[in-house]
Amino acid sequence: MFFHIVLERNMQLHPRHFGPNLRDKLVAKLMKDVEGTCSGRHGFVVAITGVDSIGKGLIRDGTGFVTFPVKYQCVVFRPFKGEILEAVVTMVNKMGFFAEAGPVQIFVSNHLIPDDMEFQSGDMPNYTTSDGSVKIQKDSEVRLKIIGTRVDATEIFCIGTIKDDFLGVINDPGASA
Repeated sequence: MFFHIVLERNMQLHPRHFGPNLRDKLVAKLMKDVEGTCSGRHGFVVAITGVDSIGKGLIRDGTGFVTFPVKYQCVVFRPFKGEILEAVVTMVNKMGFFAEAGPVQIFVSNHLIPDDMEFQSGDMPNYTTSDGSVKIQKDSEVRLKIIGTRVDATEIFCIGTIKDDFLGVINDPGASA
């Protein structure tokens, strides 16, 4: 799920950036350092939407670097147990498949895939129904439900299932080929 939150961070800036564009340099460094990162508490930082305030800088002794407290607004993505997501399959093996929904990677075990789907090995490994009408392979789009998350300091891992009503393949790239 996406949230719009306010965060704070202390930014260090080298003395060569001091001048009329100090604020712009600080905002550019903030975007470079923060966007695309993950914190276990808030989730993945998707984008910074605005800078609320930049506090007074504190000069670091001996280095000349200045530390500025920065308060900013950002959009974060944090998956929750029970959430339904649409994801793209990135890898299929006999244990299950991995899919990505934005920055998060989700593993779906073969025990959490419907019983009528069998693993087919070969040059393009996939899970196929007995009648061949539905196929899960690399680049397939699937709708899945998150049944578990594990949060580390800098990463979020998810386990998903497609063994429920209205879950499974949305778009199969192999069907149009």
